[in-house]
Amino acid sequence: MPKGQGKVVAQNKKANHDYSIEETYEAGIVLQGTEIKSLRAGRVNLKDSFARIQGGEVFLHNMHVSPYEQGNRYNHDPLRTRKLLLHNREISKLIGLTKEEGYTLVPLKIYLKNGFAKVLVGLGRGKKKYDKREDLKKKEAKRDIERAFRDRQKE
Repeated sequence: MPKGQGKVVAQNKKANHDYSIEETYEAGIVLQGTEIKSLRAGRVNLKDSFARIQGGEVFLHNMHVSPYEQGNRYNHDPLRTRKLLLHNREISKLIGLTKEEGYTLVPLKIYLKNGFAKVLVGLGRGKKKYDKREDLKKKEAKRDIERAFRDRQKE
């Protein structure tokens, strides 16, 4: 199964708007007890989350996993920092790339693959305001072309 494939639990739609993603990496994620149950129920939010490399390891910050309703005292802190599991060669490559000006690691989506939770992490460069406008223009032009083509087929 290619990376990014599986039952998608959550997606970071804002990431593609704010960053131009150049490379993607599939990473496992270290979860505690009831977190996987909340994740399977789709109670996760990637909105303001980001990944950071610390001490040769990759950590995911600000990902909100809601406490599991039947978890009582075994529940976790919803915003705790979670470790991502990547190969050493991928981490060393990311260390070199993120040291460059403007690059950052952004989680794009969380999905379940063969029973395991995976995070698709993208290496992105922040977009400027004019880049965002340009993308909107391209998107609208593409939509107009498809609409015209669809109307022509109906005739």
